[in-house]
This record gives sequence, structure tokens and C-alpha cells, in this order.
Amino acid sequence: MSVLKHVYAIQYFVKDWQRAKGFYGETLGLPSLRAADEVGWAEFGDREQTHIALSLWQDASKPMPVNGAVAIFSVDDTHAAVSELRARGVKCDDPVGVPGMVTYADFYDPEGNRLELAGPPPKA
Repeated sequence: MSVLKHVYAIQYFVKDWQRAKGFYGETLGLPSLRAADEVGWAEFGDREQTHIALSLWQDASKPMPVNGAVAIFSVDDTHAAVSELRARGVKCDDPVGVPGMVTYADFYDPEGNRLELAGPPPKA
């Protein structure tokens, strides 16, 4: 029996607090679940699903970790999602189709953290 229940959140460190909150909340349109500006913590996503957690990097004496995790978002159409994100000013890689498995595309938040879209595989 595992003591672990489920993945609660995927955490990203950020330096530009307001910009990061705007990207996840406004640009991506994720609901804000909780934010504690005074401690540099915010969570976005649906209440019953895994959240994206932002943590303000406050230790200037150490380099900030980047790309330590990858949040993967399920989409109905990867090509359409990439087009929509690009229209919102988000840097996106071109979709890659893996027959019989998935069509995915990486995209990036303003701090350079990589996120990913995953949709249905390409049609045969």
C-alpha cells in the first residue's frame, strides 16, 4: 500500500511574480485556486485536478532551477491549441505526431519553463 494518494501539484520556480501569475491565470486561462503573495506561492487549475504551483525564487545567491518538471495538458486538438496559444503570444514548438499514440507540442512560460500539450494521435 502506498502512502502517496495522487499528484497534487507541479511546482515551477519563477523570478517575475506578477508576470508568471498573469501568464498562468490570464494568458492560459487557468483558474486561480490560492495565492499568497506575501510568501510567494500561487496555485492554478481545477480544484479536483493536479495544480500548477508557482513559487517565487527569492535566493539570489543560488541559480534558479529551470525545467525541473514538465506539466502536460490534455487537449482535444494539439494543432488548434498551438495556434491559440501563439495568438496569445506564447512561444510554442511545432506539434509532433506519434502514430497510434499522441500528438504533442512543447510551449514555454515567460521564465523559460517547458510545458507540454498532448492530444489525439495523428490520423492514419
